[in-house]
Amino acid sequence: MFKSGTTKTTVIGYVNRNNQKNHGTRFVNGNDHYQVSYKLECLEPGCGVVYGANGTDVFQRKCPKCQGGKPGIDF
Repeated sequence: MFKSGTTKTTVIGYVNRNNQKNHGTRFVNGNDHYQVSYKLECLEPGCGVVYGANGTDVFQRKCPKCQGGKPGIDF
């Protein structure tokens, strides 16, 4: 079961400026200090890749497949 975070950008359903949708967290540790990972989905046409990102990165994250973003992390 995925849960929303406590900030605007970590709420389930948030879509960032790069068209990446947040699906929430299961409180799995991220790879940055004191972070948990969030499940993100690329909404770009023809992509749809799903990957994990630290909560502090959600607002600016780029897709690792179609936008040249960093590889995803476990979520």
